[in-house]
Amino acid sequence: MDIGSLIGIIAGAIFMCFGILSAGEGFKGFLMFIDLPSIILVIGGTAATMLILSPLEQCLNGIKIITKVFLIKKNSIKEIIAQMVQFATRARREGILALEEEADKSTDTFLKQGIQLAVDGTSPEAIKEILENEISALEGRHSDGQGLLKAGGTYAPAFGMIGTLIGLILMLATLDKPDGLGPKMGVALITTFYGAVIANFICLPMADKLKTRSKEEILLKEVIIEGILSIQSGDNPRLVEQKLNAFISPRLRISNGLKDKKEG
Repeated sequence: MDIGSLIGIIAGAIFMCFGILSAGEGFKGFLMFIDLPSIILVIGGTAATMLILSPLEQCLNGIKIITKVFLIKKNSIKEIIAQMVQFATRARREGILALEEEADKSTDTFLKQGIQLAVDGTSPEAIKEILENEISALEGRHSDGQGLLKAGGTYAPAFGMIGTLIGLILMLATLDKPDGLGPKMGVALITTFYGAVIANFICLPMADKLKTRSKEEILLKEVIIEGILSIQSGDNPRLVEQKLNAFISPRLRISNGLKDKKEG
C-alpha cells in the first residue's frame, strides 16, 4: 500500500471538511453539501461517458490498472540491479544454464521470461525485440488506465455544469416563490462542486500518479533487459553493475550491494 497516496486523500478530505465546517454553520452546513441526486448525476454521467469512450473490456482493465495508484512495487531498482549482479556472478562461475534455476524461483514474470530466453540460447537481438514488445504492450495497458482517469477529469466538471443548468432551469420555473430561490440556487451549484472535486482531487492526480508509476515500472524492465543482455554476452559482474548503475542517479547507485559514495 502506498501510504503517501492514502495520506493525501485523507488529508484532502479533512481540509475540505474543515473549510465547510469553518463557515460557521457547523454540521448543518456540512449537510448542505450532500445532495444524492447531484452525486448520482455527476458520478453516473462521468462513468457512462467512460463506457462510451472505451469498450467495456478496456474499461475493466483500466480499473484494475488504477489500483496501482495505491500499490508499491515489490522490487526497487536497486534491488533489481543487485539481483542482476548476483546472476552475473553465478553465470560466470557456473555458466548461463545455471540461471534456469533462478528463473524458476523468480516471481517476476518479465525477469523469468528474459532469463529463460537467454538460457535457451536466443539471440540478443531477438531477446531485446521480444522484451521491448512486452514493454510496449505494458505502456498501452497503462495508457488505457491513465486515459480513463483523464476522461473522468475532463467530463466530471462538464456533468457538474449540466447539473447546475438543470437546477437553474428548475429554479427559474419557480420564480413566483422567491423564498425558495436561495436553497434551490445552492443545490444547483452543488453539482459543479462535485464535478470540480472529482476532477481535481481524484481523477487528474491519480492519472499523474499512474504516469509516474508507469515510468518507474518501465525503467525497471529496461534495467532487466540490459542486465540479461550483458550477462548473456559474458560481461563480468562489475561491468554489469556499472552498466545498470547508469540508469539511476549517482547518489542511488550501488557498489557491491552498497550505496556509491559519490555526490550528484
